[in-house]
Amino acid sequence: MAERAWLNLLPPEDRACLSRVGIDLEGERAGTYLQVDQNPLFFAGVEGLDILSLPQAREAYPWVDGYVGRLLPQARPLDPRTPGYFIRVGRGMKIDRPVQVSLIIGREGGRQEVHNVIILEEGASLNLIIGCTSGACVRRGIHLSSTETFVGRRARLHLTMIHHWGPEVEVYPQGATWVEEQGAYMYDYVCLSGARKLVTNPQVLLAGEGGIMRSQTVLVSPPGSSLDVGSQVYLRASGTRAEMVSRALTTGGEVVSRGLLAGEVSGVRGHLECHGLLLTPQGRVLAVPELEAKTSQVELSHEAAVGQVEEEAIEYLLARGFPRQEAVSIIVRGFLNVGRVDLPPALKEEIDRVIRLTAEAH
Repeated sequence: MAERAWLNLLPPEDRACLSRVGIDLEGERAGTYLQVDQNPLFFAGVEGLDILSLPQAREAYPWVDGYVGRLLPQARPLDPRTPGYFIRVGRGMKIDRPVQVSLIIGREGGRQEVHNVIILEEGASLNLIIGCTSGACVRRGIHLSSTETFVGRRARLHLTMIHHWGPEVEVYPQGATWVEEQGAYMYDYVCLSGARKLVTNPQVLLAGEGGIMRSQTVLVSPPGSSLDVGSQVYLRASGTRAEMVSRALTTGGEVVSRGLLAGEVSGVRGHLECHGLLLTPQGRVLAVPELEAKTSQVELSHEAAVGQVEEEAIEYLLARGFPRQEAVSIIVRGFLNVGRVDLPPALKEEIDRVIRLTAEAH
């Protein structure tokens, strides 16, 4: 079924859910993969780009099975029919337009389990947007995912992960990324809706000389939600570099913001930054930065801060003619610092909505 024909089957409220997680239903994409519950519904690609369900890929390319479980052996699915997506960019291919993936819990109380594999061969580049969400009428469900990503020599992957869940959904994604010589992995993670429970702490293995990783995380935790989010980065080759920046804001929920930088060889550098902001006394933010050095010839640093909106900052803006609500909005927007993340327009509108609501509640 053609993409436009399939999308016409979506109710308007579910289209809005996809839009909130960066899935562009009207614009041009190099490829699209959509899965509702355990059912892959659409996948397509352009020359040099493979997008398949993982079971199809394992059947079409026997070598794919060697990648499944290579980085996450404990998560290797025993059933080859376990759904999920498979994305491969061929050697030297530059995919200019974004590729988008969406995993959706479509029914109340649904359980979604997926295993995914992403491969960028030598010299390839890809901008990948992954939006995970629950349907408009879904309040409760479970999402379990395992994703193994391979960034080849001199390849470049920019991955934007966007989550938007119902208030009683539980989410447990795990992942591991392997980066080879001169490879680059850019990772942006955004969750504005909260979830009853969300736990994720993926690994990044900088295994080749000169490999780099940069990430930015933006979290908003409303009342009733618990977010435990982090990343573990292992610098295993000379000249590797990593930078992780996290912004966590609570309007009444709990946020644990984790980060681990491990320098395992000489000549590596890394910086970790965790900032938390409480807008109500009922919220809780815990920043857990960790640095580990296995040799003296590493440069690792971290910065962590947790606090409330300073009344002095609000008064400063009030003195310059800003209404209080707008003053709080300015402070929250500056804290979230979303300008560094290349987000789709619909998600930027969602961020504006969240900022407006948090300012009204303050």
